[in-house]
Amino acid sequence: MKLKGTIRRSDLEGGQWTFETDKGETYQLTGELKGAKDGMKAEVEGKVDKGAMGFAMVGPQFEVKKIEAL
Repeated sequence: MKLKGTIRRSDLEGGQWTFETDKGETYQLTGELKGAKDGMKAEVEGKVDKGAMGFAMVGPQFEVKKIEAL
């Protein structure tokens, strides 16, 4: 699955990476986050981990396999 949007960094609960899609959906990012920067427009590739729960409660967790800056 590929999503386009903006990567955000939150200091909530010790720090969380989130992804706001161009369609207005928000995901908490996990997995391969090398190169991620706050405010970066990107396309992320991976999958939604429907069984995972996080402390930030900002949205479903998205396990990132690849990040490509746009």
